[in-house]
Amino acid sequence: MGPTNPPGAILDTPINQNSYARLLSKATTATAANTPGLNAIDDFCLFAPPEPNSVIGDTEADVVAWCTKARNNARVIPDGTITAAHLVKTPMYWQIQGWGDFTKLNIRHGDEGGELDPHGADAVGNPIGGNVTSTANGGDASYEEWMSFMSYNEFCLRICTNEGQWTAGQMCEHQLDLMGCQWVMPGDYTDNSFTECDGDAAYPPGVYPQDDGSYSTFRQRYTGSYWENGELHYWTVGQAPASIPATWNCKTFSTIANGLDVPGAVAASSTATAESSSSASDSTTTASSSESTASASASDSASPSGASSSTTTTSASSPSSTASLPSSTGSPSASASTTSASTTTASDGPTASATASPTGTVSTTSKVCKTRRRRRL
Repeated sequence: MGPTNPPGAILDTPINQNSYARLLSKATTATAANTPGLNAIDDFCLFAPPEPNSVIGDTEADVVAWCTKARNNARVIPDGTITAAHLVKTPMYWQIQGWGDFTKLNIRHGDEGGELDPHGADAVGNPIGGNVTSTANGGDASYEEWMSFMSYNEFCLRICTNEGQWTAGQMCEHQLDLMGCQWVMPGDYTDNSFTECDGDAAYPPGVYPQDDGSYSTFRQRYTGSYWENGELHYWTVGQAPASIPATWNCKTFSTIANGLDVPGAVAASSTATAESSSSASDSTTTASSSESTASASASDSASPSGASSSTTTTSASSPSSTASLPSSTGSPSASASTTSASTTTASDGPTASATASPTGTVSTTSKVCKTRRRRRL
């Protein structure tokens, strides 16, 4: 786990708001939680800077763990910091995303943030020595592929736990650092709510299924222009994620507060409480951001069949699971497809990739995503 981390995920450690621990453990072990599935939504960690008024792009190698509970000798996220959290459990990954006031986690107000991942410019990780664990496959295991975006008001974290048609590295693609949470990790970004769902896995970030069964891929958001019938037209690749996958078995919670007395905490009840649950094969998600508000609907019709086969990846060196991506149906729209035109101008271009036919096609969205700007150290 590294010199700043405990040997494993530990619950109920002393509160240490000066900790430099860099272990994110996304759910407690069964022995430490009354209900592991419910505990996951109110028991996770995020990376954020150790010093106040910091910019993510300047501190990504040094960020530390902040957790919703006192665990792993990490810093505790004050109650009231997180205003929305949405956890989705898929056969390929577990993902949590939402909103909050992360100036309480030392991020400078207005900082649009950047990406954190286990690779980094020097292949030693951002943060250096960062570790991520999850109980997604039963036991508490450390996973080698994960990705997270943090800004002053938005967060997302995906831990890639299984492999199948796509590798864990593809599902946790770490080279799209300008794209932001809602594009790289599509899902429910409704503010002022807390939900936990089962769901289909999305296609890997930057992969667009085509009508002929192939895939179009690209490395980063870019724009271009072309002339048609004497008129100049513009297009953008990366305007929307390839899909917002279907979810089901959703539970809504009134709070994820921990009730701990730490600086910046807002008084609230101490436990998450399930208010409602639902089961559906189709999903419609409305997401909003501080820069734009847009609706995104996915009319996927996949059944929650899960993975055909999966095993736990217990080390960072050899993911060995064989989960397959559930199929879903829909029609990709032009806004999300790589545009081909007779004359284009772009700063960077897509790389077409024809592979085996996908497990299914998915609906696209028209949601405009925030662009995260960062610099690699």
